[in-house]
Amino acid sequence: MKSAFVYTDVYVKYQYSETHPLKPYRLQLTRDLMQSYGLLGLPQSRVVEAVTAQREELARFHTQEYLHALEAANSGKYRTEYARYGLGPGDNPVFPGMYEWSLLCAGGTLQAARLVEAGEVDVAFHIAGGLHHAMRGRASGFCYVNDPVIAITELVSQGYRIAYIDIDVHHGDGVQAAFYNTDQVLTISLHESGHFLFPGTGFEHEIGEGKGRGYAVNLPFLPGVDDAIYEEGFSAVVPPLVKAYKPEFVFTQLGVDTFHDDPLAHFNLTTAGFTRVLEQLKGLASRWIATGGGGYNLPNVARAWTLAWGMMNGVEIPDQLPESARSLLKKAGYSGTTLRDSEISLKGPHRGRIRLELEKSITYLKQNVFPIHGIDGQ
Repeated sequence: MKSAFVYTDVYVKYQYSETHPLKPYRLQLTRDLMQSYGLLGLPQSRVVEAVTAQREELARFHTQEYLHALEAANSGKYRTEYARYGLGPGDNPVFPGMYEWSLLCAGGTLQAARLVEAGEVDVAFHIAGGLHHAMRGRASGFCYVNDPVIAITELVSQGYRIAYIDIDVHHGDGVQAAFYNTDQVLTISLHESGHFLFPGTGFEHEIGEGKGRGYAVNLPFLPGVDDAIYEEGFSAVVPPLVKAYKPEFVFTQLGVDTFHDDPLAHFNLTTAGFTRVLEQLKGLASRWIATGGGGYNLPNVARAWTLAWGMMNGVEIPDQLPESARSLLKKAGYSGTTLRDSEISLKGPHRGRIRLELEKSITYLKQNVFPIHGIDGQ
């Protein structure tokens, strides 16, 4: 596959705050780890400098009123009236360059989509993208602009059908909301149940409305899910629906806050489950637009997305970290010497409860969503 890695060193110019869990430095760490393995000089791939989006491109989804607020808040000075837009202390702080950061995140994802649409590459990966919580007129969940929606909207305006697959531990609520009433985008989100985690949505009965009925798909998991159970759920739902839908493009949000030691969630995934799911995604996507997403253990982010980039390019990466990479990750808090983790397998009654709840969700989807796509749910 011909590939493009969309990136810029400008990402690390921005910082939400000293204590905020989303650290733009994780993007540079990922790039540096890829570089240490020689993955950014592959003959079939290229590195593309990310550029900022234009205001009118953001306005394809976001309201003018909200964009005015983002522009005004770019100085980093907070005003009480910003609260109505979800801006302020907490998840979505006002910081210097906030609007510039948002333009850059959206611009990189638009570049990735355009490279794939033009046939220049088969897969494009923009690790700073995947900000899937932002709503039309409000920031949410560390996300100021919704770059997946902006890029997908451009493709939909050209008549394409898109399958959006979100494996972040948090429900992709902003993307679902944007396309809840259309059949031109199939949104599939696998995540920790909203009973236990932000944003409190993404239950299996949320299946779309009007023309979009059956085109919003959610597979919630109980806290504690391991690699094998997660992969079981993915395999039961995602491949049959995507194959039946026959999209021109597959757009993925590859959040890695699903990992066992991520500080903001409660899953037990490892690089083993993550890469097996990516193998399936690669098989479903002849034209693949990939973004990053969540991930608040920095070494996990770098290791997982490096493995993803290797898989996108058909490269088997050695498990032993190069000495330079070992030193790099140690500074970020990683004490291991390998790129991959040992797989975690749960034991005991809780594993049974997780599987039982998963089976209920799968059964619901097979009965209420699969028939809409002509799939036998038995």
